[in-house]
Amino acid sequence: MFTTRPTLQGTFGMVSSTHWLASQSAMAVLEDGGNAYDAAVAAGFVLHVVEPHLNGPAGEVPLVLATADGEVRVLCGQGVAPAGATVEHYRGLGLDLVPGTGPLAAAVPGAFDAWMLLLRDYGTMDLADVLKYAIGYAENGHAPVENVGATVETVRDLFEKEWVSSAEVYLPGGRAPRPGELFRNPALAATWRRLLAEVEGAGDREARIEAAREVWRAGFIAEALVRQAGRPTLDTSGERHTGTLTAADLAAWSASYEAPATYDWNGWTLCKARP
Repeated sequence: MFTTRPTLQGTFGMVSSTHWLASQSAMAVLEDGGNAYDAAVAAGFVLHVVEPHLNGPAGEVPLVLATADGEVRVLCGQGVAPAGATVEHYRGLGLDLVPGTGPLAAAVPGAFDAWMLLLRDYGTMDLADVLKYAIGYAENGHAPVENVGATVETVRDLFEKEWVSSAEVYLPGGRAPRPGELFRNPALAATWRRLLAEVEGAGDREARIEAAREVWRAGFIAEALVRQAGRPTLDTSGERHTGTLTAADLAAWSASYEAPATYDWNGWTLCKARP
């Protein structure tokens, strides 16, 4: 059958992702003795660095797992709305809709905890060993794809006037990331290095992962998330609002496993995440 792409086959392992550096990092994990779940976690964190216009550690991730014994599970990394994000709260602000941007639109971030559960329950490697690729590209730089700079340009005014910490990262010297030029994210690299330093003495592999989850939901990262949510910021309503995310919201939520939604078709069972 004619195709414009070669048929790829592997005898040791294969990785597919939306960015070559994430795929390359995941393949390095496999070659270093890690399993598919270790590789997936490494790739996910690299994508936060090289595709920041599409995803990040404070985003969300639905994961569908198919283990060797044929079991399929969904790991839900979709955070809930904060407890204070009620209809009454938004109406009390004179809003008929939740603004599409700004802190009022924020849910409890779920991606980080989901990746940690995947690594803890199915992986074999230490957190530091799978995070080192993301840290390396954030610290030493990578050549960004065109859409990173193009997306930053669309929100330049918002970054420079409202999301000033984002401007420090994505508009260094007033310039958006450009293809062919090394782009670095030292703030993210420093965050992961601090997290690893704080969990280093927690115990064994699983204990260190659990400690990292605690740092996210109740440590310095949680404090930064809550502090940012409490900063009045311009949103699509045309006014400045603070968010509803609290320390209690972060502490109360964790990623969880559930059965997939399934549909039998032509001899196959299709599995995906539920609503």
